Amino acid sequence: MEAANRAMRSSGDLLADRRYGFAMALAERGDREGAADLLAQAVEIAPQFASGWFALGELREALGDPGGAREAFAHAQAADPDDVHGAALRLARLGSPAADAMSAGYVRTLFDQYAARFDRALENLAYRGPGLLLAALGRACELSARPMRFGRALDLGCGTGLAGVVVRPFCDWLAGVDASSGMIAQARQKRIYDELEVGDLAAFLAAQRASGARYDLVLAADVCPYFGDLAPVFAAVAPVLSAGALVGFTVETHAGAGAVLGEKLRYAHGEDHVRGAAAMAGLTLQSVDRAAIRTDGGKPVPALIVVAAA
Repeated sequence: MEAANRAMRSSGDLLADRRYGFAMALAERGDREGAADLLAQAVEIAPQFASGWFALGELREALGDPGGAREAFAHAQAADPDDVHGAALRLARLGSPAADAMSAGYVRTLFDQYAARFDRALENLAYRGPGLLLAALGRACELSARPMRFGRALDLGCGTGLAGVVVRPFCDWLAGVDASSGMIAQARQKRIYDELEVGDLAAFLAAQRASGARYDLVLAADVCPYFGDLAPVFAAVAPVLSAGALVGFTVETHAGAGAVLGEKLRYAHGEDHVRGAAAMAGLTLQSVDRAAIRTDGGKPVPALIVVAAA
C-alpha cells in the first residue's frame, strides 16, 4: 500500500471505519486476502466510502485481480469527484484511458503530506533539476548575446522553492504558485519570492492572462510529470510571456513517442511530444538537453532539460 494514499477519509459510518482500520492492520502484517475481505465488508456498509474502495483496489491489484481492482478504483473515483487518492491514475495504469492531467485534488493531497520532508527526500534522490535548468538558461542567454537577467519571473509548481533559490539572483521580481498549501508554506520560509500563491496552475495562468500580467522568465521544474498532454500547459503559458521571454522546464522522458504513465504514477514524455507541444504554443525551442535528473531505486531517471523562447 503506497504511503501517499494512506490518508483515510472517514466513511461517516463507525463500523465501516473500524473495518478499514482492521484491514490496514492485516495488510501491514501481510494478510492481504483477509484485509481485502474486511474492506469488501466496509464498502458494503458504506457504498460511498472512497478511501475504502481505493484501498480495496490496491489490495486486489496486489493479489493479481486486475478486473476486481478496476471495479474498486472506479467506485473510488465515482465516490470522490476530487479524486484525492488518484484512482484515475490507477485505472489508467490498468488500461483505462488516461486523463490529460492528474486531478488537482490528488496532487494537492500528495504534496501536502510530503511538504515537510520534500527537500530531504529529493536530496536522497540526488535531484538536480534546478541546477540543470539554470545552466541551460545561462547557455541560451550566452548564445543569444543577452544578459542573464530577468525582470519578472514566474515559478510554476514552485513547491518548496528549490528552483526559486537558484534563479533568484538573476531576477528582479519572482513569483511562485503551487497547488499545495503545505509546499507554499515551506517556500515562504526561504524568503526568496516576492509573491506566493496557492492555486491550480491553469486557473492561475488564466487569471494572469486576463489581468495583462507578463513575465520575462517562466520556470516549470518537475511539473511536467503531472500532466499527460503538455500542449494545454504550454498553450496556457504562452499568453503570459513578454516578447523574447524564456521558458525553462524539465521533462522525464522515455525512448518512445508520446506520453507514458510510469509505475511511479508520473508521466514521461518522448521528445516528439515536447517538440510538438511547444510548436503548437508558438514557442521556439532554444535547447533540448538530455540528462539524468534524479535517481529512482538507485537508477538514473532520464530527462529532457528544455529552454524555449516566446
